[in-house]
Amino acid sequence: MIVTRFAPSPNGLLHLGHAWSAIVSHDLARLRGGRFLLRIEDIDGVRSRPELADEARADLAWLGLEWDAVPDQSRRLACYRDAAARLRAQGLLYPCRCSRAEIFNAAREKTSDGPRYPGTCRGADIDPGGDVAWRLDVDEALRRTGPLTWHDEIAGEQAAHPELAGDVVLVRKDPATPASYHLAVTLDDAADGVTLVTRGTDLFAATHVHRLLQALLDLPVPRWHHHALLLDADGRKLAKRRGSPSLSERRRNGDDGEALAAALRRGQLPAGVTLGEPLHSAP
Repeated sequence: MIVTRFAPSPNGLLHLGHAWSAIVSHDLARLRGGRFLLRIEDIDGVRSRPELADEARADLAWLGLEWDAVPDQSRRLACYRDAAARLRAQGLLYPCRCSRAEIFNAAREKTSDGPRYPGTCRGADIDPGGDVAWRLDVDEALRRTGPLTWHDEIAGEQAAHPELAGDVVLVRKDPATPASYHLAVTLDDAADGVTLVTRGTDLFAATHVHRLLQALLDLPVPRWHHHALLLDADGRKLAKRRGSPSLSERRRNGDDGEALAAALRRGQLPAGVTLGEPLHSAP
């Protein structure tokens, strides 16, 4: 049975881009007789607020979506710590004390997540009990797993290239946010039995890293569906930090959420919003 999910972070109000992502995930599950899950990714420190999780649930119900709830991330911290401990025991994580500014100044390449970490602390003698993050030694990990592949429903079969992201952080310095997105989402999807990871094209590159983590931690391998993004008038994806209009504002103004969802399904977008480029099938 197909299992999809929508996993918002309660660090801001949902906007039209979230509505689109949730609808795509919901409809893919329903059309195939499967389950649609809602998971709240609430380990973003003090920025994660319970009232915003409640707003997200109200927004999804307003759109006419129904879901099965699964545990919030904050209830899974022990799982993240155990996985990190396993990787450390295998010699695949190393401590890093670099600041963002140091990485920005030293990096020679860019990735979808920003500057590519240049490996400054790999092999360095650093006190692991200090103020450090823990990074995955991607080259060593790939030597152990060998070549990997993954499948996107739109782009087709993909060779995994996690080395393009560099040695990503799996355990953050801040104890309030103990696991990075890469580690938490990979473990969560496995724990929730997700069989089709549905998310935007902006996270396509991250899937290479997630496929590597699945191999290292002996986790099941789902399929992926990376959908096109909704863009603003400047051609940028809708985002909380840029003040994209919220769903809760529309809801409180008396807008019809189910009518909005139906319009999005038909491709009828509000003024100033366009659908970005979709992925293309592999040759």
